[in-house]
Amino acid sequence: MTKQTNYPFETSLKRLEELVDEMENGELSLEASLKTFEEGIRLTRECQQALKEAEQKVSLLVEKNGEQPYETN
Repeated sequence: MTKQTNYPFETSLKRLEELVDEMENGELSLEASLKTFEEGIRLTRECQQALKEAEQKVSLLVEKNGEQPYETN
């Protein structure tokens, strides 16, 4: 079972950067590396979901105002 953190987006992004630095340092044990990786995956999913929700909200707001939605890649 995964624990959801529900940090604000910017906090999650900063934490992800910290986790990458920790893993790139190469000084973590295998167990610590796995826990760090697991946390990173969880935060990545949460950030992706937050971005998806924000994109949907922006599209809805633009649609309500009768404007053309922005282009997505």
